Amino acid sequence: MQVFHSPAHAGHHSRHVMRLGCPSPGRDVPQRVDAILDALRLAGHVIGPAARHGLQPIADVHTPEYLDFLRTAWREWRQLDGASEEVFANIFPVRGLGDGYPTSVVGRAGYHMHDQLAPIGEHTWEAAVAAANLAVEAAHRVLLGERVAYALCRPSGHHAYADMGGGATYLNNAAIAAQYLRRKLRRVALVDVDVHHGNGSQGIFYRRDDVFFVSLHRDPADYHPYFAGYAHERGDGAGRGYTLNLPLPAGADDTAYLATLDIALARISTFAPEALVVSLGVDGHEADPSAGLALTFDGFRRIGTRLASLGLPTVLIQEGGYNTATIGRCVADFLGGFEGKETTP
Repeated sequence: MQVFHSPAHAGHHSRHVMRLGCPSPGRDVPQRVDAILDALRLAGHVIGPAARHGLQPIADVHTPEYLDFLRTAWREWRQLDGASEEVFANIFPVRGLGDGYPTSVVGRAGYHMHDQLAPIGEHTWEAAVAAANLAVEAAHRVLLGERVAYALCRPSGHHAYADMGGGATYLNNAAIAAQYLRRKLRRVALVDVDVHHGNGSQGIFYRRDDVFFVSLHRDPADYHPYFAGYAHERGDGAGRGYTLNLPLPAGADDTAYLATLDIALARISTFAPEALVVSLGVDGHEADPSAGLALTFDGFRRIGTRLASLGLPTVLIQEGGYNTATIGRCVADFLGGFEGKETTP
């Protein structure tokens, strides 16, 4: 399988995030990519760089003011007396009760970030743009006739809305890939198998009927992102019925997950898309620190096999997965399953 990778991801390395009110080490470390690359090389995948596609595919999804904020925030933040090393929001708007937009980077940080899990460092913008470019390249290759292409994106993207980041994400790589596919295709399905709900992806396509969004995830009633991902969320306006959330109980295993995935596959088939985008999070593994689900390596292989059974041109976008001892095999087994292989080296 063709794998697209950029070394620019390593420039983004958050010193800490805020978790339970305390500064804590971030889980999105550069070593995640190293572990995946090692496993994919061993499995014989072809790894290469992406051509440059510019900012237009990103701007097709994200608002100009949000992109301007991401591009300039760190520099403006560091000019403030007493500012932290990275940009952290400390005040958040109550959206819907006013329409003001601050000029201060302090206010804009709160406006454009929905939590304190996505600090912005000196090279975050460059890393996020490089990750999005990988997603565009994978989509471009699929439009050119490839059956499947995998973008090893870091930072991840599925928590990023059109004008907000959060949850260790800044640009929504999967949504950017889906929108790029829409340049030539009428209908695209986006399925998210990360342990966390893809709230940003849902938000971007919630009122649209050309992209069918499906998410399988740990029930958000007591799990991140808490405020989205419930079964009653089905879309709005023209998009009503084009969002499908399938929350799973804590600790759901392979059997429960695959049974739920069958529901998703049936609905995707009914939608009759011309291509598929997969937000491939492997943080549902039983040994992942996310501690949401209890999927096994074999479970990820079988998930890959079942998604491949749709027979659609497919763009695979890397999302979560935070145990560097298991993430490589999780991804390699998924890709092996997608390609119909029974074992992975």
